[in-house]
Amino acid sequence: MDKVTSRQVLVSLSIMMFFQYMMFAVWWVPLAAYLANLDVSRTMTALILSSIAFGSVVSPLVGNLADKFVRAQHLLAVSNIAIGIMLLVAGTTQDTTVLFVVLLIAMLFYTPTWAITTAVALRHTSHDVFPRVRVFGTIGWIFAGVFSLGAIHLFHIEFDGTHLPFFIGAILSFVSAVSNFFLPDTPPLGRGNKTSLLDLLGFRSLSLLKDRNYAVFLLLFVLAMIPFGMYWSYFSEYLMSSGYRLITVTMSLGQVLEIFIILSVPFSIKKIGLRNTMLIGIVALIVRFLALHLAGNEASISFVLLGVAVHGLIFGYYHIGAQIYTDKIAPAHLKSQAQGLIFFATFAVGLLSGNFINGWIIGAFSEVTPTGMLYQWDAIWGISALMSLAILIGFLLFFKKDKYM
Repeated sequence: MDKVTSRQVLVSLSIMMFFQYMMFAVWWVPLAAYLANLDVSRTMTALILSSIAFGSVVSPLVGNLADKFVRAQHLLAVSNIAIGIMLLVAGTTQDTTVLFVVLLIAMLFYTPTWAITTAVALRHTSHDVFPRVRVFGTIGWIFAGVFSLGAIHLFHIEFDGTHLPFFIGAILSFVSAVSNFFLPDTPPLGRGNKTSLLDLLGFRSLSLLKDRNYAVFLLLFVLAMIPFGMYWSYFSEYLMSSGYRLITVTMSLGQVLEIFIILSVPFSIKKIGLRNTMLIGIVALIVRFLALHLAGNEASISFVLLGVAVHGLIFGYYHIGAQIYTDKIAPAHLKSQAQGLIFFATFAVGLLSGNFINGWIIGAFSEVTPTGMLYQWDAIWGISALMSLAILIGFLLFFKKDKYM
């Protein structure tokens, strides 16, 4: 089958990406604001926001299932059904312990789907075509914001900061599960290979770290998730504390530009190389936090929008560049595991540690007053900018151009 020209394959893969990201964005983006409305403690907030990081722990293991035992499209469908059930429970409780447990279970099923969808798409497309498929995940993320805007203005329903996003996420999860059965058949390529305990745990992909350059890259990627996580997990709290109502819509504006950025990834790689493409993404990370630092406690709209606007460069050039780089160096029988390794390293290790580090930073630069929490957001974003600058310096000094770029 011609991976590039099969329209049916491209359509089914694009639908897969659309629902897989919309089902998550619709409830995750406003989650911190919802927890703040429930008056959840800082420690429990960090735990709940880290559910995605805990879920990433099993990404390599689930990737191993797709590499050796189960058809990837079936694994994806079962995962999405389980996610939908957990989100239904999350929408019916205000008990923070129960909420943490059900979201943790949901993320144990959801987080590996990012690696699986990437591996499925790359199995049936080329590296040049992959961004055209992946961009529909971004479009799905944008539609989550459009949905929240419609709920507020068309139906006069408060959406952000409530329990309603969980129910919408559940519905989308079930719809996604149905669509997964129409994906191209993706059987495990490693079936029949000798299996060790390392394989069963999904960590055979650790052999990729024998490549020193890739090991350096993965370490820098993990560290970059700490400042990245400040925006990812706490930006909705920043907007809410500054009086914004349209939180999901505001954050989704970055995904609008991301559409065009992702589509430009193949062109950028051809013109300036994969390493320089990822370098642009790191520079954009610094620009984001400098802009938010200048936006300050008042959340000046022009600087806030600049911080949001560069999301496409950060995610499209750095994160998708990392997925392509990983796929290039991974052998065929380890490609799903390798994608799982990236999500394990960045979300389980980087984002998990980042949520607690960032939670501590926010706690150190905020205080309870008679009128509510008082934040020093300019200092918080300034520290994130300095961390991002350190990543850039490490990238320039230690990550070298190699044959895969």
